[in-house]
Amino acid sequence: MSTALVLIDFQNDYFPNGRMPLEKSAEVSSKALEVLQAFRSKQLPIIHVQHISTRPDAVHFLPCTKGVEFYPSLHPLKNEHTVKKHYPNGFKDTNLLNHLTKNHIQHLVFCGMMTHLCVEATVRAAYDFGFSCTVLHDACTGKNLEFSGMSIPSQTVHHAFLAALHPTYAQITSTKELLQRLATQKMATAI
Repeated sequence: MSTALVLIDFQNDYFPNGRMPLEKSAEVSSKALEVLQAFRSKQLPIIHVQHISTRPDAVHFLPCTKGVEFYPSLHPLKNEHTVKKHYPNGFKDTNLLNHLTKNHIQHLVFCGMMTHLCVEATVRAAYDFGFSCTVLHDACTGKNLEFSGMSIPSQTVHHAFLAALHPTYAQITSTKELLQRLATQKMATAI
C-alpha cells in the first residue's frame, strides 16, 4: 500500500505574529517537521496543502500576503506536490484526488491546522474516497471555540474531533509511533 504524507495549512498566519496564531503552533510544527524529514529521507510522497482565502470577509490567508505563505521550516521542496484550496476540504475543487489516484497512493498520513476544520474535513473526504487514513494527534492543533455562550478550550476541541474521527475515519497515533514504524519499514506497505 503506497503511503503519502499530507501537511495541511502550515502557513505563517497560524504562527506568532500571524493574523490567527494558534495554540501550540510551534510545538506542532516541530513534530510535523520530524515526520516530513523522515518521509523525505525515505523518498516517500509528500503533499503540502495551502489555504488561500477568497471570501470577502476573510481576515487570514489573504492572497499575496506573508501570512498565506508556507511556514519556513515546512516549506515544500520542488519535487513535493502542493495543493491550493479555498475550502476546508482539501479535495474540494483541487487536484488532490487526481494526484493521489495518478500516483497509486492508498494511505494518507495527516498533520496540520486546524484539527476541527481543515484536517477533519479533508480526512473525512479522504475516507469517503476510499483512502485509509492516519492522523498524527501531536502534529495537529486548533483554537478555542465558542458555542451557546460557552468557551471551549482548544485542547478540548482538538481531542473531541480526534475522538470523532477514530476509528471509523482514521487511525489516530503519535509522531513517535509513526516514526518508529517508518524506521522499521512497516510504513511503506501498511500502517
